[in-house]
Amino acid sequence: MFDNQLYVTCRWRHQWLQRGGAERNLTPIESCGAEEEETGAMEPAGDELLFYVNGKRIVENHAEPEMTLLTYLRRKLGLTGTKLGCAEGGCGACTVMISKFHPHLKCIVHHAVNACLAPVCSLHHCAVITVDGIGTVASRLHPVQERIAKAHGSQCGFCTPGMVMSMYTLLRNNPEPSMVDIEEAFQGNLCRCTGYRPILEGYKTFAKKSACCGGRGRGKGCCMANNCNEEDISEDPTVLNQMYDPSKFIPLDPTQEVIFPPELLNLGKQPPRQMKFKGERVLWIQPSTLTELLDLKSHYPESKLVVGNTEVGIEMKFKNLLYPVILAPAYISELNSVQHTKQGIVFGAACTLTLLGEVLRDAVAKLPTYQTEVFKAILEQLRWFAGKQIRNVAAIGGNIMTASPISDLNPVFMAAACKLTTMSKDERRVLKMDDNFFPGYRKTALKPEEILLSIEIPYTKKGQYFSAFKQSPRQEDDIAIVTCGMNVVFKEGSNIVEKILLSFGGMAPTTVIPKTTCKKLIGSAWNEKLLEDACASLAEEMVLPPSAPGGMVPYRRTLTLSLFFKFYLTVKHYLAVDLQHENVTVEDVKPDYSSATELFHKDSPSSVQLFQAVPPGQSSEDFVGRPIMHLSALKQATGEAVYCDDIPCYENELHLALITSTKAHAHILSIDTGEAMTVPGVVAFVFAKDIPGSNITGPAFYDESVLAEKMVTCVGHIVGAVVADTQAHAQRAAKVVKITYDELKPIISIQDAIDSQSFYQPVRTMKKGDTAQGFKDSDHILEGEIHIGGQEHFYLETNCTVAVPKGEDGEMELFVSTQTASKTQALVAKALGVPANRIVCRVKRMGGGFGGKESRSIILSTVVAVAASKVKRPVRCMLDRDEDMLVTGGRHPFLGRYKVGYMTSGKIIALDVTFYANAGNSKDLSFSIVERALFHMENSYNIPHVCGTGYMCKTNLPSNTAFRGFGGPQGMMVAESWMSDVALACGIPSYEVRRMNLYNEGDLTPFNQRLEQFTIGKCWEECLDISNYMKRQGAVEEFNRQHRWTKRGLSIIPTKFGISFTSVFLNQAGALVHIYTDGSVLLTHGGTEMGQGLHTKMVQVASRALGIPCSKIFISETSTNTVANTSPTAASASSDLNGMAVYNACQTLLQRLEPYKVKNPKGSWEDWVNAAYFDRVNLSANGFYKTPDLGYNFDSNSGRAFNYFSYGVSCSEVEIDCLTGRQKTLHTTIVMDVGKSLNPAIDIGQVEGAFMQGLGLFTLEELHYSPQGSLLTRGPGMYKIPAFGDIPVELQVSLLRDSPNDKAIFSSKAVGEPPLFMAASVFYAIKDAITAARSESGLSGPFRLDSPATSERIRNACEDRFTKLCPPAEPGTYTPWAVRV
Repeated sequence: MFDNQLYVTCRWRHQWLQRGGAERNLTPIESCGAEEEETGAMEPAGDELLFYVNGKRIVENHAEPEMTLLTYLRRKLGLTGTKLGCAEGGCGACTVMISKFHPHLKCIVHHAVNACLAPVCSLHHCAVITVDGIGTVASRLHPVQERIAKAHGSQCGFCTPGMVMSMYTLLRNNPEPSMVDIEEAFQGNLCRCTGYRPILEGYKTFAKKSACCGGRGRGKGCCMANNCNEEDISEDPTVLNQMYDPSKFIPLDPTQEVIFPPELLNLGKQPPRQMKFKGERVLWIQPSTLTELLDLKSHYPESKLVVGNTEVGIEMKFKNLLYPVILAPAYISELNSVQHTKQGIVFGAACTLTLLGEVLRDAVAKLPTYQTEVFKAILEQLRWFAGKQIRNVAAIGGNIMTASPISDLNPVFMAAACKLTTMSKDERRVLKMDDNFFPGYRKTALKPEEILLSIEIPYTKKGQYFSAFKQSPRQEDDIAIVTCGMNVVFKEGSNIVEKILLSFGGMAPTTVIPKTTCKKLIGSAWNEKLLEDACASLAEEMVLPPSAPGGMVPYRRTLTLSLFFKFYLTVKHYLAVDLQHENVTVEDVKPDYSSATELFHKDSPSSVQLFQAVPPGQSSEDFVGRPIMHLSALKQATGEAVYCDDIPCYENELHLALITSTKAHAHILSIDTGEAMTVPGVVAFVFAKDIPGSNITGPAFYDESVLAEKMVTCVGHIVGAVVADTQAHAQRAAKVVKITYDELKPIISIQDAIDSQSFYQPVRTMKKGDTAQGFKDSDHILEGEIHIGGQEHFYLETNCTVAVPKGEDGEMELFVSTQTASKTQALVAKALGVPANRIVCRVKRMGGGFGGKESRSIILSTVVAVAASKVKRPVRCMLDRDEDMLVTGGRHPFLGRYKVGYMTSGKIIALDVTFYANAGNSKDLSFSIVERALFHMENSYNIPHVCGTGYMCKTNLPSNTAFRGFGGPQGMMVAESWMSDVALACGIPSYEVRRMNLYNEGDLTPFNQRLEQFTIGKCWEECLDISNYMKRQGAVEEFNRQHRWTKRGLSIIPTKFGISFTSVFLNQAGALVHIYTDGSVLLTHGGTEMGQGLHTKMVQVASRALGIPCSKIFISETSTNTVANTSPTAASASSDLNGMAVYNACQTLLQRLEPYKVKNPKGSWEDWVNAAYFDRVNLSANGFYKTPDLGYNFDSNSGRAFNYFSYGVSCSEVEIDCLTGRQKTLHTTIVMDVGKSLNPAIDIGQVEGAFMQGLGLFTLEELHYSPQGSLLTRGPGMYKIPAFGDIPVELQVSLLRDSPNDKAIFSSKAVGEPPLFMAASVFYAIKDAITAARSESGLSGPFRLDSPATSERIRNACEDRFTKLCPPAEPGTYTPWAVRV
């Protein structure tokens, strides 16, 4: 019954000590006010909280039950390496390791835990290890830190500490993990930058079965870095595929880890005592015995029992619920026991899901197969249940008592008829877990004074079959759409149903049993007739109102049938096998149906990265073109990299929380702050009247207000702010500010805007050729449309600003996470009524941006600055994830309508396309975004006659804004939709139609720019070659012939992305370079670092220009008092612009140093610098660059819109489950033209990261808005970005060789945005697979598939007999839960 991982921890430590190995303790950290006592001191009297952090003893005399470990670490101890990413345990940025002596397992256990959920009060007698405590850059790196950095697995770095600690914890439990162990360890961690591949490959070097050469075969690439065969690697010596040398990694030595404190080991072996912690609003009681718990529950019947805090913590923070008394029974022995009985296994209610999984795995391995059917079903559900960090602390009892209607486990427990033992002070009851156990939404049959003591999970018997299924938007760490348990018992030696029990989650406010269906099936033979009866009955019984919360009603209803069909086939197969032994013949499942019975499985990912070697003879100190590590990667891996909220708090600093509108369109009648003023610590409120300067703002047009005054125009519109002594107090006060509204009718969707003609002006049009004549000349004309959903940026670091008034002349210093320091400076100055020269804006680094911090960050910065000006004290605000998603907007949803004229051959003659972009409640940057969509409306195809029109829809949503690609992906996505339709209509393979329509060198675009150095054809051929496209195509067709319910699809997609700001004035950059007398160089430029490696590339540029090593050059920050009037770091142009500005400054300095080089040709860099200094030469220089010959005119359709284009081609193969809509990407090859790469490691990282972000955009990420305009998907619980499990099984990235670009620094090309559209190959591969599925139902020709291609859309498009039983309700006959915006 021991947890295998926990047992391994003790076993390994024992073995190392047996061999004479030593354990060490790290140097104690400063406790920042926590009481310091020597180890071994007596336990403090009273209710003192005792725990250790990084080997340092902490005694807290005033533990606050509402404070999380994360807040305690960051605010009380000053340990800022652990990050806040979501505050709901969904991203893993806050992962730490918690160790404790487990009295029931008699062992020290180590668990990865979300610090954002763990209450500090739950840590009594625990030891916490954070990223700050395992290694530092200056002293000693831990191998886990080193490998993620040197494998290029850290870009923005904000997620990196969490990744490090997840891996560190795994290694503490198992120093030789398998790849499966490693992948499981990261199920609760998200990254928005890297695309995950380099993280896994860096950590693959710890795996016991990596079969690695240790770097000995570096000439052809190391198998540690690339899981590929040598014959797959090019023989060309100019092509490299290794970006780091794993043989030089620090070896892992398990003996050198921080020891578990002996004091805690001793205390853990002593009898526990009751603990109480009283906070401002909450009493936390930790009973030590079952009797104490029952007494307390009798005294406080409404109290909440908390073990992992994975539910209650979220309810208190996000649902604004308050539980004045919390009982923490985690250490009560009866609740932690595991007992094996004749009927099954009994688990105490406080047993964690991790322990549940380990015990059941052990039972499955030891017991006869027929006895463990339920156990295997539970284990299958646990595979996808949240992340490791949640499973490590979440209790079985909590999962049951939460009574969630979409619980992963409750339908399984119910279908298995598990028995629950409950207790109160006066009685003990045994309840059967049936349809009476959940009497209503989030309610159970327990009385208020009762607790759940245990659950008995029964064995199964011969002739009994059990399955569990879960369908969710994302496979890993996601909540279910529909989940179910299915249990059938047959009469002995037959296929006649004796008993059947089906249980569904996601189909009602509670977990439900379709009683009528179950009753009908008893006595029936398990055959096609039973299937038909069951499906017809389920379709009638499992109904949902069309307005049901969660939406997707036809899909959810279809899933109940599809999942039963899977169960039917699975049981049919097992019956055929089992009854054969009893000489009873039952028809087996048809071979082409068998894949429907297979559980979801995905192989560990493998990858290849190819790039061009630097030319022979290049100096070893010239790092341009070499795959060097991101310069901040090591600091990011140790938690030492400083982000905005990591700046230490000022002595008199205050915290700010926003007051936002709850209505989409309304007049403000009154604002009542009475209740908010009673919240402790509140200092001030900030409203429009408090703005000393102008309340009018906007990044491009002054059409917004800093704070809403008389009217709100979206849910999330900022009305005011609360300033208080802590963030918790400010947020609590903001929630109770009461605003009275007079509501107006909102415009929410694009269709609403079209119906109301609600558009911003002007409407843009671009024409080339004669479309009317083109349509006349065409053999065929088709019309269609596609809707492309919006996307949340989900940068791991939310928006943050610290504003510090300087006390004189209106000066203020701002520390901001922004892509646009100068615009922040200008608009803050405008709001404060001071000149811009009084405002200094500083940006050290961002934890991701992606366009989301180009303009929308300014709103928060301005509010914080106004508050700081009012209270005359430093003010800080870092938005919580739900706030950030609510107020900042995202990628524009687009509707594309098109009319295409084409020949029978597939050649396209004419195109008329109209774009509608949902801009939101202000123009923001929408004008330029719609323009860029028009610039990319033909993608890479030469269409003789083109007309494009773009509308900006004015709606009552938070203003949408810049996002990687800036309208380009939407424009190209519409292009690929009509290209797909033409191929389907012609019956010609899509790759042939695409290839015949591609541009050629010298062709003119619709905006009359000639294509020069055009490399799409070269990219296309290389992509076909590397991916083995034709062979793969044949294999896909053969697979589809052999499988009815699983289909594969293949697609190849090109991209052409214009590089430059379309607003000409932004194509400029400045730089400032200082050379100090010791020879060191301080470099400043106008760009900001958000993980894209801009600072690293600029150091490389300066290194080559000055002829000195990178180690002599340093970039501290971006600030408006060093380089003024900077353009936003956006449009993929920052390396081009700032690189040329840096080069210009360096050339000026070289000219000044030249005389001293001539005088002393054998001197060193330092000699020349000192000679110049003593000769009174200026060793500082400004650099400047503006892109030449730019300027496009829409009216005349003339001028040069872009400096050049970046090109790429991607091929993807996918597999879809036609019954559930689940898909997995089997293969992706990307060939990207980045010119002569400045840094292949960074550029490949950008390609892979952009691809995964595009994968989210086109297949997964979906924003849901209510009909009233309220965002329903706020945070990782409801909004799913790609996770580790979404990486293509095979990923090949090749940077096109021998394609220099003469229009950018050192012949390089931009790389940030262009690769994002490469993920469209996955979308159209999915569409290809759906086409194969539809053909099975006799359907052919073009069909509509909107983006993203979610499991819902995939399943609904695969029309079959099950979908026909669940038709959608007629639009207009109901109010939907969510509307498509």
